[in-house]
Amino acid sequence: MSEGNWTTVIKPQTKLWEVDFKELWRYRDLWAMYVKRDIITQYKQTVLGPLWFLIQPALTTIMYMVVFGGIAGISTDGLPQPLFYLAGICMWQYFADCLNKTSSTFIQNQNIFGKVYFPRLVAPLSTITANLVKLGIQLLLFLIIYLYYIIIGVNVAPNWAILLFPLLVIMLAGLALGFGIIISSLTTKYRDLTILFTFVVQLWMYATPIIYPLSTITNEKIKLCMMINPITSIVETFKYGFLGVGEFSWGMLGYSFGFMVILLAIGIMMFNKVQRSFMDTV
Repeated sequence: MSEGNWTTVIKPQTKLWEVDFKELWRYRDLWAMYVKRDIITQYKQTVLGPLWFLIQPALTTIMYMVVFGGIAGISTDGLPQPLFYLAGICMWQYFADCLNKTSSTFIQNQNIFGKVYFPRLVAPLSTITANLVKLGIQLLLFLIIYLYYIIIGVNVAPNWAILLFPLLVIMLAGLALGFGIIISSLTTKYRDLTILFTFVVQLWMYATPIIYPLSTITNEKIKLCMMINPITSIVETFKYGFLGVGEFSWGMLGYSFGFMVILLAIGIMMFNKVQRSFMDTV
């Protein structure tokens, strides 16, 4: 056949950092199918179905109110406990869900990866997209409680930083994707990293100001370590914009954005390298 008769040409990537966006766009139908699968199958055979998207953050908030707000007596910067905890839970849960699922991309999709060709990045990207639906539902719960407290006269001070919300979601998605594909690339050879990583994610939440305000950290060394955490500035900016509390800094937000860009670059290089031969090791 002459070269002009070919409709699809599959060729290896020549550069590790290369991402073929045109190819990803051509496979947008597959991307959409993955998103639909992730949303529907998660609660398809459950009694309450999508209501679990609301029940999970609600129960988590109640638990935090009892344990951290009631027993431990941790400050919430003068805000109602449900509002303070739910603000952190919404942001953290989106990041954690994306991170946990993208970190097992190769292992969870090894059967289909070994049978048919398509851009492998479609799988983790669909996870990031599907979790946006869950985030949207949980934000709806947050906004309902948010409006309730505004109506009854609680001193909540929303400000211009609310406009940064889309950027915050993009940064969370980028960080989760970067970390996730790096871990996924490593676990194709070292399976026990999955167990270790699950433990690290659980501890990571306590190193992020989710259940306590950053203003309560008085030790400068501990606070510096927490600011190195790229999720800290994102959560604090969200709370600052919607609630009027928290520490906002363009410098720290810029640090988190730069961290995300570098992390994604490293993750894509590792992902592209591993996908060439992962079927031999997975």
